[in-house]
Amino acid sequence: TQLIIDICGGEAGPIDDQQVNMPERPPVKLRVARAAKIIGMPLSQQQCLQALQRLSLPVVEADGVLTVTPPSHRFDLQIEEDLIEEVARMVGYNNLPATPPLAPITAKALSETRRSPFAVRRLLAGLGYQETISFSFVDERWEQELAGNAQPVRLLNPMASHLGVMRSSLLGSLVNVLKFNLDRKAGRVRVFEIGRVFRRDPSVQDTDTTVQGFDQPMRIAGLATGDAAQLQWGAKAEPVDFFDVKGDVQALLAPFGASFVTAQHPAMHPGRCAAVWLEGRAIGFVGELHPKWRQGYELAQAPLLFELELEALLQRQVPVSEPVPRHHAVERDIALVVAEGVTHEALMAAVHGLPDAGASAGILRSATLFDVYRPKQAGGGMQTGEKSVAIRLTLHGDDATLTEQQIESAVSATVQRLADTLKARQRV
Repeated sequence: TQLIIDICGGEAGPIDDQQVNMPERPPVKLRVARAAKIIGMPLSQQQCLQALQRLSLPVVEADGVLTVTPPSHRFDLQIEEDLIEEVARMVGYNNLPATPPLAPITAKALSETRRSPFAVRRLLAGLGYQETISFSFVDERWEQELAGNAQPVRLLNPMASHLGVMRSSLLGSLVNVLKFNLDRKAGRVRVFEIGRVFRRDPSVQDTDTTVQGFDQPMRIAGLATGDAAQLQWGAKAEPVDFFDVKGDVQALLAPFGASFVTAQHPAMHPGRCAAVWLEGRAIGFVGELHPKWRQGYELAQAPLLFELELEALLQRQVPVSEPVPRHHAVERDIALVVAEGVTHEALMAAVHGLPDAGASAGILRSATLFDVYRPKQAGGGMQTGEKSVAIRLTLHGDDATLTEQQIESAVSATVQRLADTLKARQRV
């Protein structure tokens, strides 16, 4: 009989050898040809046998195959690759040949019409945002409230009870980051994240990079709250608003000109939300967090959010050189009265949509809205629900200095175009 001694040094009593049942280890086979192929050097069966015997492993030989029954203390020997690793270690890593690859390795050149995600990250960092990295599995509450997703992709074995579904939007992760920073007295937060989202889509088929029934696109999302700019003496502190974040989105998409259309999003304020359209299709949303969710997450100030398709941001236009005009440009200001609902985008579309005909063809270079006036009460040629806008037109010709007749003709054509499309009239 033997005595089993516990870790505290006390005797636990006698025990027979027959009562000690050690777990049986299944034998593992090593094919000599496969070992030589994986290690990358010619090896004989005798070399492999000697390497395993030097480790005091019980080995049974056969034709081209060595069978090892691992001891109980060698729990790391379970598959053939484990034995191959031991053989390579005993042969010596310094004895392995340095064989260069046979296939040529060439770098894939990035097209000039695309930019890398790293360039997008640098651009957002230049705008004052900091990148965050979050889990792809999130709280189901975020999906229901901030993404409007009633059937999220559920995890079979979640790492935590509150991280049981896959995210279909990045906004929940950003709101969680905001809450974490506000709890630690952060006054100004500007964060973004680039990551993959997961949505059910029956149209997706099985390929090398996709899973049937699930869409996994890359998205980019950002959040801003607090002051629009860092504390400084040269400018008054003002909270960030919708137009600040809209400007950041426009900077991301430049030089493409995106349009913003009033829209609805489950995470955003009904009256302060816009869909971002680029080249005829919607690529995302920008807006203010919904008051209901701001109150639910106990946020003193409503943050501004945006979420866009990453692929749309990776497209870019190749710069094209243009000659410097040889003739001086001419500027003319026009003041118009339009309805309150007329947007800046509608004004610019009407101005630049001027047909190229007659003396005004090709001489209107740019237009800038530089003043908006809203009277406190009706009068002065303006009615309730109207506003006055001032637009500066820049005109110049390529071949010669513009004549007064050409200038007046172009200005008159612009005013008429605004009157036809937006029912605008000149202010007197």
